[in-house]
Order: sequence, then structure tokens, then C-alpha cells
Amino acid sequence: MKFLREQLDNGLEIVAEVTDDALSTSIGCFVKTGARDESDDLWGASHFLEHMVFKGTQDLSGDEINRRFDWMGASANAFTNEEDTVYYATVLPAQQQEATDLLGRMMRPALREEDFITEKLVILEEIRMYDDQPPFGADDQCRAAFFGTHPLARSVLGTVASIQALPVESMRDYHRRRYCPGNLVLAATGAVDFPALVASAKRLCGDWEPQPTVPRCVPPPQMLQPLIARIVRPTATLEYAVSMSGGPSENDPDRFAAKLLAVVLGDDSGSRFYWALVDSGEAEHASCQHQDFLDAGLFTTQLSCDAADVTDLLDRMREIYRSASTDGMTAKEFTQARNKLAGRVVLAGERPRRRLFDVGLEWSHSSTYRSVADNLQIVEKLTLDDLHRVIKKWRLDGPTSTVLAGPSTADSPPQSVD
Repeated sequence: MKFLREQLDNGLEIVAEVTDDALSTSIGCFVKTGARDESDDLWGASHFLEHMVFKGTQDLSGDEINRRFDWMGASANAFTNEEDTVYYATVLPAQQQEATDLLGRMMRPALREEDFITEKLVILEEIRMYDDQPPFGADDQCRAAFFGTHPLARSVLGTVASIQALPVESMRDYHRRRYCPGNLVLAATGAVDFPALVASAKRLCGDWEPQPTVPRCVPPPQMLQPLIARIVRPTATLEYAVSMSGGPSENDPDRFAAKLLAVVLGDDSGSRFYWALVDSGEAEHASCQHQDFLDAGLFTTQLSCDAADVTDLLDRMREIYRSASTDGMTAKEFTQARNKLAGRVVLAGERPRRRLFDVGLEWSHSSTYRSVADNLQIVEKLTLDDLHRVIKKWRLDGPTSTVLAGPSTADSPPQSVD
């Protein structure tokens, strides 16, 4: 594997991890913008704009964009999260230039008002659909409670009110400021012709006007009061619980140990939660995951089970956390989880599209490149003491923000949210 980088005069960065024996090419435009970069009057604009990019440019209709991806045989899509908007396509190497050209042209969408009005209805339906399916918005509400006034509290979709009030002029201005060349990375992995990739970028993006880079709001982490809330959905079959507590951020070296800790405690197979709650048939799902952001991190505990059992099972999950913190974890648990995580690193590294996200997001966030071998070395150097240090520092059995969603209308937890 070779890592290559070049930067255009206007600030656009081009990076690639080239694998000579790869049989596919993955290309992505990584825009450093997401829900955390929005103000109240722009809430949901990043995700809405992702939809609008596929509605066409001044000389390409949305239908033509889709037909061109289909003609190439591309696997193409996009996603928006709290910190990123990513557009990507995986193609055969012979289609690299055409896929790059199409993605580059899409970064300058027409943003026609008639498309904006039509797509707004699609976004509103997506918000309503999200609230009508498990876990019924409990994860967004829990994140909002956990982060409070921190910008990471914003849900990616926005709200019905914020989307209804958003004018097309505000979206056009948001695009101009956030999709500037200095705020965007063109990344590629797999069988990449890097000189051709740079040539395509210069031809398509070289005349983009540079804009002052908009600094991200990075406030200090907050210590929030624990919250317990309920979303009542009488037609739901199961009760869903989401709890969040603090964890290492993206800049904290302990984030790798935190991810391994989550495998030990709450992976979907072979973890403490799995054997105690899922394998026994008491819970349909029980998990722990670690997620890191630029300036904050969190552990998310999720549970789905019969409504009558949710309080008892949540108490048992906290007891599992408490036992791990007090009594530690065994060498057998640690070795099994580390082997599992190492295997995932290697298997993901063999797929150019999966590597695209690793390479593109890491470079977009911190201008850092790590090979698969680098990631594997990080995992293999982790020790049981690292896990014990993390769980004692970030008390998973301590105060949390918790939201329940489902058919239960029990008096506990005390706060009811409709």
C-alpha cells in the first residue's frame, strides 16, 4: 500500500491509499460539515443538502446523475452525521475518471427552488418515519440530554419545525461556506491511478473560489445532570432503552482501549451482555458501543426487551458495569475481544470501500494517515491494564442520560415524554 497526497492552490486536498493488487476503486468527497456546524435556523441543513446534491447541477439532472452511476455499475451513496457529509462511489478501475468527474460536478449542485420544495417534503417524511420506528427517537433525545447546549446535541435530521422554516437562500449560503475547497477532501482507495485522480481534481475543482475556513465550535466538555425520560408508543411490541455516559474523545489515546472495552462488555456475540441477557432469552438486544467525536466521546448502552423487564434488566446491566470496574476483567475475555477486534480491522482493510471511510475521515478530521498494519499494531499493543484504566476513569455504572421508548406507561422512570 502507498499513501499519496496533493493539495490544489485553492486548498482542496487529494489523498489516496493505493493498493496495486486491488480489483476495485473507491472514491469519496469528504465535506467537513455536519449537524454540529448548524445554528438553530439551519438545523437539519447538512442532511437536507446531502439530498439536494443528488437533485442535479446546472447541466445535469438528478435522473441523469443516477443513470450515469448505473451505467458505470457503481455502488454509490452518501451519508451525513454530526461532523461529516460524505459522498462516495465504488467502481471498476476503468471507471475511475468518470466516477471522479461525476462526484466533483455534484459538489456544485444547482439547488433549484422547485427541487428544494419537493425534497423538503421527503425530509419531513423521513423525520416522521424515524420517530415511528424503533427506538422511536430515543437515541436522538438521549444524545440531546447528554450533550445539553453542546453542538453535538443536534440531531442530524433536524426537526419538523426547523425544516419547514428553512429557506432555500439559507441552504445556498450554507453550501457556499461549508463546501469550499479548503473544507473538502477528495479521497480514494484501492486500485487508484493517482496522477489521473489529481488531473481530474484540477480540471473539475481547480477553479473553485477559496473561502475563509469556518472554524468549528469546540467547547469544553460538560458535566450534565443525569436524566431519565420516557417516550410512550402503545403499539410497540418491545421496550427500548438508550443510555449514554462519557467516554474518550477522538484526540484521546484511550479511545482504542474504549472500543475494545465495549467489545468485552457489550458486543453482539460473546460479550458479558450477550451471555447474561441475550443468550438467556431475557433481552432481544443488549449492547455497549463507544463513539468518539473531535472534542467529546460517549459510551452508549442499548437494550430491547419486554416492557415488564426493562427496569430489572437495566439494573443488571449496571451491575455488569460495576463488577467490571470493581473486579476487573479476565485475561481470557480480553484476549478473545482483542482477537475479534484485530480480525475486524484486517477484514475491513481488505475492502477498498471500507478503507475509504477510514482513510478519508481520519484525514479530514486530523490530517493523519494510518495503514491497516498501523491499526492492527494499535490493537495488538492494548493490554488488560488499559481496559481497567478506562473503565475506572469513565464510570459506566455512574450517572447516565437514559430514555425509554415503548408501550410502558409505568410511573418509573418519573419523567414522561409524549
